[in-house]
Amino acid sequence: MPTQNKKLRIASLGSSFAAGPGVPPQIEPRAAMRSGQNYPHLLAQQLNAEITDLTVSGATLLNITVDPQSVLFSKKSFPVQISNLPEDADIITITAGGNDINYIGGMLYDAWVATLPGAILNTIMQGVRALTSAVSSQPPAQTSDPLSPSEMAERLGGVLDEIHKRAPRARIFVVEYLAVLGPDTRPGQDIPFSQEKLEHHRGVASALQQAYAVAAESRGNWCERVPVHELSLGHALGSKEPWVGGFDLASVVRRGPIFHPNLDGMKAVASLLLERVQNDRS
Repeated sequence: MPTQNKKLRIASLGSSFAAGPGVPPQIEPRAAMRSGQNYPHLLAQQLNAEITDLTVSGATLLNITVDPQSVLFSKKSFPVQISNLPEDADIITITAGGNDINYIGGMLYDAWVATLPGAILNTIMQGVRALTSAVSSQPPAQTSDPLSPSEMAERLGGVLDEIHKRAPRARIFVVEYLAVLGPDTRPGQDIPFSQEKLEHHRGVASALQQAYAVAAESRGNWCERVPVHELSLGHALGSKEPWVGGFDLASVVRRGPIFHPNLDGMKAVASLLLERVQNDRS
């Protein structure tokens, strides 16, 4: 921890659930889709700390340590996040991994194709792919399978180890994803897809939580998991006060936080983190 005359220094790594797309104000660089009121910034404000926010929406775990990140529909690219990580950081937060197992992306796809415009576009795209394959006599391109829970835990653990090597004095907080699908979420009402799809995406969320628990448990001397998912189940979609944005065409048009933390969600995560940090420092 810092000396009495030195400000606490916080660094944040991760993808969109940390960056805060759709939560105003969106700050530079805009291609990162990063909010000035995401949980790292809110935590830094509460602790009067310096903040180095390296989060980028769309990032995978590999974008944190080994693969530079290109941004779709933008000329902007980002170096691996760890390359700009301050070695003297006191606190490091990380929320990532969902893009490695197609978590939120899978929900967004199922929600989009459930709409009429999405269904029409999806049918057109499938036809184009089939025609291209027939003309070229090549099989359709195969997407890589998402990671299994054990593979996810291994990859996340490797990322945590690299972060620890870079900033050995820092306390690392592995911050879980806010719950999107909770006990109050109703298929066809709060989300546009079926109960079967809902259970599938709940399973993906569970796999992500399992990976977080495994990766953090064996690194407890310098790493701590923040169980955000469990603590936010009562604020998922369909609840009276959801901490994540829902899906509708109006939200798509105004680029709101669809299936992502809203400002209330970011404030809630920052409060949970603040409690953990203060307990560690006491």
